[in-house]
Amino acid sequence: MLHRFGYYGLGFFFGIVIVLFFLGGKRASCSYGPNGRVLLQLRSKDRVFSEESLQFFKSQQIDTSVVARIFKNGDVDFGKSEVHKKPCNIYYVSGKPANETIELKVVNCDSIATIEKASIKKDE
Repeated sequence: MLHRFGYYGLGFFFGIVIVLFFLGGKRASCSYGPNGRVLLQLRSKDRVFSEESLQFFKSQQIDTSVVARIFKNGDVDFGKSEVHKKPCNIYYVSGKPANETIELKVVNCDSIATIEKASIKKDE
């Protein structure tokens, strides 16, 4: 009986070492929820800004790099979004990179995510 626990412990130890060796340097993530999957999808595509969204960022003196932070930590409003629209889905993503909550209307096509509109969301 003691030998069995010894063999089990030894196998368990080597299994952990092998898993850490193969996955240790990887940037593995677990984005299994709908919000995480959509944000991961938006981050992986080329971003294009509409004139209206660029005007918003310019008038509010906000750098467009906040879009990357919103796509990393934001929340997708699935109630407003049109997830089955053809040819491209439309998502409303909001995030709070600074003092205000910014909401983005994003048209998500095959290889491009277009930020159609940006606005300051009123907290409810």
